[in-house]
Amino acid sequence: MAGSRRSEPEPEPEPERRPEHRALRDRLPQTVREHVPPVSAVREVVRDRVDQISVPEKLRGPEDEESTPGAVLYWMLRNVLVGPTVDRVFRPVAEGVQNVPAHGPAILACNHLSYADWLFLPLVLDRRVTFVAKSDYFTGSGIRGWAQRRFFRGTGQVPVDRSGGRASEGALRAGLKVLQRGELFGIFPEGTRSHDGRLYKGRTGVARLALEAGVPVIPCAVIGTDVIAPPGKMLSRVISPTVKFGRPLDFSRYQGLAEDRFILRSITDEIMYAIMELSGQTYVDSYATSARAGQQSTPEPGRNPGAASARDSGRQNDAAPPADAD
Repeated sequence: MAGSRRSEPEPEPEPERRPEHRALRDRLPQTVREHVPPVSAVREVVRDRVDQISVPEKLRGPEDEESTPGAVLYWMLRNVLVGPTVDRVFRPVAEGVQNVPAHGPAILACNHLSYADWLFLPLVLDRRVTFVAKSDYFTGSGIRGWAQRRFFRGTGQVPVDRSGGRASEGALRAGLKVLQRGELFGIFPEGTRSHDGRLYKGRTGVARLALEAGVPVIPCAVIGTDVIAPPGKMLSRVISPTVKFGRPLDFSRYQGLAEDRFILRSITDEIMYAIMELSGQTYVDSYATSARAGQQSTPEPGRNPGAASARDSGRQNDAAPPADAD
C-alpha cells in the first residue's frame, strides 16, 4: 500500500544555498563575486580529483605524517578553493622569494597590518607556512567566525590561549615542533595587528625561538593588506598587496644564550629593523597592545629598533605569544 511506503530522507541542501554561504558571497564586491565559482561546481571537481591528489612534500604540514587529510585540505584550499581566486582577483606581488629556502626549517617574521596577512604571506610561496593563532579565531561567531574556523583548521594552524600566564610557552613549544620537522613557521613579533599602520616594538619570543631551534629568521613585510581588510571590515578594497622577503638573519653566534634578556632584546630589535627597512613603516618604540589601549604615554615615532634595548630589557612579559594576532 502507498501508506506503508517509507518516506525518503530529505536531501541535503546545496552548499551555495546554505545561509552562511549565501550571506558570505552576497557581502563580496561584484568584481570579486564574478570570480568566485559556485560551491557545487567546486564540489564536483573535488569529487573527481580528491582520490588522485598526491600532495607535494613541500606542502605537507607538521601533522601530515599521521594525518594525510590535513595535507589534502591545504592543497585544495591553496590550489582549488581559495588560492586561484585570490590570486586572480588581488594579483599579489612577491619580492625576494629566493630568500626563502626551498627545504629545511626557518622562521618567517612579519609585520602585522590585517587578518589578511595570514592569507597573502603563504600564498606567494610554494612551501606551507604554519602560524600560531590565538584561540579566539577558532571560537568566533557569525559569518566571519565561520570563515575563520574553516580557514585556520583547514590549513593546520595551531590555536593558543594567550589569556594565561603560560601563553608564550605554548606558542614556543608549538613553533619548536614545527621547526623540528623541517617546516616554515610564521611569526608576527608585534604580537597583534597595528591599529594605525605603524610598526611597533617586537616581543622577544621570536628571538628565543630562533636560538632554541637554531634556525635562521627571514624578515618579511606585507604592504597594502590594511587597505584590503582594515580592522573591523572583512573586505574594503581590491588592490594588489606586496609581500617582501629579506635576506635570512643568522643568530648562531648567540647559541646557548636563550636565557639572556639583553641578547634576546638585541636579536629582536635587529629583526624589527630589517622588517622596518622592507615595509617602510614608521617605527614606534612601544608595544602595540599598550599603545592601542592607551596604557602608555604618547609613543615616540621614528626611533630605530634597539634605541631603548638596555632600558627595556628588564621589563616583564616581553616574550608574549610570538605569533599571536588580533
